Amino acid sequence: MLSRLKPISEWSEDTVTAGGRTLSGEETGFWRFLPFLGPAVIASIAYMDPGNFATNIQSGAQFGYELLWVVVAANLVAMLFQALSAKLGIITGKSLAQLSRDTFPKPVVYFMWIVSEIGAMATELAEFLGGAVGLSLLFHIALFPSLCIMAVATYAMLLGQKFGFRPMEILIGTLVSVISLGYAAEMLITKPDWPLLIYHSFVPHLSGNNAVLLAVGIVGATVMPHAIYLHSSLTQNRLPARHDADRRTIVRFSNWEVVIALSIAGAVNMAMVAMSAAVFYLTGHSDVATIENAYLTLEPLMGTAAAGVFLVSLLASGFSSSVVGTMAGQSIMQDFVHFKTPLWLRRALTMLPAFAVVLLGVDPTHALVISQVVLSLVLPAPIIALIVLTSRRDIMGDFVSSRLTQVCAILASVVVLTLNAVLLALSFGFSIPLI
Repeated sequence: MLSRLKPISEWSEDTVTAGGRTLSGEETGFWRFLPFLGPAVIASIAYMDPGNFATNIQSGAQFGYELLWVVVAANLVAMLFQALSAKLGIITGKSLAQLSRDTFPKPVVYFMWIVSEIGAMATELAEFLGGAVGLSLLFHIALFPSLCIMAVATYAMLLGQKFGFRPMEILIGTLVSVISLGYAAEMLITKPDWPLLIYHSFVPHLSGNNAVLLAVGIVGATVMPHAIYLHSSLTQNRLPARHDADRRTIVRFSNWEVVIALSIAGAVNMAMVAMSAAVFYLTGHSDVATIENAYLTLEPLMGTAAAGVFLVSLLASGFSSSVVGTMAGQSIMQDFVHFKTPLWLRRALTMLPAFAVVLLGVDPTHALVISQVVLSLVLPAPIIALIVLTSRRDIMGDFVSSRLTQVCAILASVVVLTLNAVLLALSFGFSIPLI
């Protein structure tokens, strides 16, 4: 257990010490899991970012509970790839970007780096802009000043990295708790139709081209490229392993953490869709398509408490996911091309698209949804690289992925690639038979 009286700078050292006791068998029971808790919690915020708010609000308002199965499927795919990414970092001591740079031909590496940077910028657009929207609505200030406040606040949070990995994990974990508790409260307030919720969570259906677009947006908002890259970076050499038995234990705890953290994130996403379906779709407000309209419609329908909880959750999501997005962008640039930028410069570059959207008068929620589609198109690069690398015995040794894991990962990647192909076809005006 970490002592609250100790300086923040010692929290990470204490975590490593506690992890060593667990690996040596000195610590037993529930508490032995705590030193390993952190990387998946940070990665999970990518699955509860403002881009999820935008796509889930639209899907729930326009199609009710219909697209819940997409949320469930995307979350299962996310669990698989996050677990593989974490395992890659634990076993090799290198991140996905580092191993890609060391393994693949240079043209492939540069292509991966470029599309990953595009994905990081799309991610930051959704997270930074979404948080600013929440700040603007909560405190009744203009969007541009909200962006400036977000910029200062998230930069201050990022400075916490100098104290080690544990303080940042605790900070992000606290904000994840705020989001989760907020949506638990929303479910109690809005009282969704539970039989419909359960039914549509398992029965696939798409009722039109716009449903396909939103389904791809949900996949893009759920299975996040930058989170896949970041997770391997967070687990590499986090807790020193003396031998394969230690690595096996760390991987096992990591898998547990992925399942727990992403189950919570998946439940939050399902709650977002269910709330939107219960409040907007079933009351004849299917035209609600923006975060601002959702708030303005939610308040008179369900009261100030529901609207306030919605905004607080959105704000916590914006702050935490913007920090995590910048961390991922730093890791991608450093590990792919060995080019390290100052934190303030990286933060400034990733904020530019959001400021451009506001200054050009683009609808923020529309920009959020489109950013999630961009992420879905970028996603094949890291997942294909991850499948290849974790299937190679010369890289993973005895921890190479089993045949079943490889098949599941390949099938999941085929689903994502198919959705991307459908989206591109629809974008160019082709007609495709839908379910």
